[in-house]
Amino acid sequence: MGQAFYQFEANSLQGKEISMSDYEGKVVLVVNTASKCGLTPQYEGLETLYEKYKDDNFVVLGFPCNQFGNQEPGDEKSISEGCLINYGVSFPMFAKIDVNGAGAHPLFQYLKSELKGTLGNRIKWNFTKFLIDAEGKPVKRFAPVTKPEKMEKDIQALLNH
Repeated sequence: MGQAFYQFEANSLQGKEISMSDYEGKVVLVVNTASKCGLTPQYEGLETLYEKYKDDNFVVLGFPCNQFGNQEPGDEKSISEGCLINYGVSFPMFAKIDVNGAGAHPLFQYLKSELKGTLGNRIKWNFTKFLIDAEGKPVKRFAPVTKPEKMEKDIQALLNH
């Protein structure tokens, strides 16, 4: 059952197909991101968590999305540059996707069905976060406004700290 997460694939910002099975055995935080959102400074907190725990089998996966207030209008190159230049993001970033509606990426369809939010199966806004344990089981969903540092205890618990 927990293996379903590992069956999904997504394209990196560089256009390379990446399987979620590459992250098997890691605690994963999946986030739908945007460059022009009031919550965009969360990139810093996400990067801090990633830097702090990446050697303990933790990874953050960023999925840019333009479905909320047109806040990710750029192409892959501008997204990549914005993340790097403005926030020093070094965790994996993926190509722009949809997270809601008929064209929603299968990974987000799965995560939304496993962990419903206040809007049921819909993602409410940029920076909704899904925490997946080292066996690939989605365990917790965090609201867009939840700051990355507020998730640290949950991450530590999954990493057995």
